[in-house]
Amino acid sequence: MFRKYFAIGAIGAALAIAFGAFGAHGLKEMVSERMLQNFETGVRYQMYSALGIMIIALASKLIGNSAASSEKKLAVGALLITIGTCIFSGSLYIMALTGATVLGAITPIGGVLMITGWIIVITRILKFKDN
Repeated sequence: MFRKYFAIGAIGAALAIAFGAFGAHGLKEMVSERMLQNFETGVRYQMYSALGIMIIALASKLIGNSAASSEKKLAVGALLITIGTCIFSGSLYIMALTGATVLGAITPIGGVLMITGWIIVITRILKFKDN
């Protein structure tokens, strides 16, 4: 789990920086202030999630093989956060680039998936016993 999710988090962080630069320099003249704010919200949440996924990967390394079920549950949490981020941030990016505000209806689905993923991570970490 460690390598896979650490890499996913690092890729997400790199993309968030690239998207942020694009938003700051390439979109300013192309979209409304409101759509630019939506885009920036997507970038911000993508970065938060990317860093969080890397922390979850590190936590899985600390838990190690002695708690395989906890590590699997952490992987489920990281997966939900990853999918939720793609839906949440992706819908905001597409909405800002196309003006299709109807996509705002699916943005909360991504948010709910991210929250659910974090709840799973929290419960797994709290149930883990240090040796």
